[in-house]
Amino acid sequence: MLRAGLTEMSVALVGDARMSELHEQFMGIAGPTDVLTFPLETDARGQVTEGEVVICVTEARRRAPEHGVPLEHELLLYALHGMLHLCGYDDRTQRAYLKMHRTEDQILQRLGIGPVFAPAAPSASDTAKAQPKAIALKSKARVSRRKAVSQIARRAR
Repeated sequence: MLRAGLTEMSVALVGDARMSELHEQFMGIAGPTDVLTFPLETDARGQVTEGEVVICVTEARRRAPEHGVPLEHELLLYALHGMLHLCGYDDRTQRAYLKMHRTEDQILQRLGIGPVFAPAAPSASDTAKAQPKAIALKSKARVSRRKAVSQIARRAR
C-alpha cells in the first residue's frame, strides 16, 4: 500500500501546553494542534527515512467524542496521519486531502478497526475543521531538528 522509504518513526504523546509550545515554535501559530510531523533523515532521493510524530493527547480526547470513536482510535488516526505525511502524502488540496484520508481509513480497515475518518465529500470549511493538522516541518538544519525532537521526547516522558 505504501511505497515510501520510511524505516523509522517515533511518536511522542504530549498535552496541550507542550503542543502549544511546539506549534508556536515551529509554525508560528499560538495554541495546540492535534499532530505535528518532523522529518529527521532523508535518502539520496529526498524521501524521508526517519521521522517523529508528535500527538496531542488532550486534543484527541476532545475530538474522539465528536467523531464518535474511542480515544485509542483517534490517537491511531493521528499517528497514521503523521506517518503518511512522512511518506510523502499531503492534504493541502481537496483531491490530496481525500486521497490521504481514504488511505488512512483503508489502513485502519486492514487493521480490523474500520474507518475512523470516513469523510463524506467535505466542504472547504469542513476540511479545515475536520482534518488532523499534521504539518511536515522541513528545514535544512537537521541537527537542530534532531535536538528539538530529542527535547520533545524527553519532555513527553
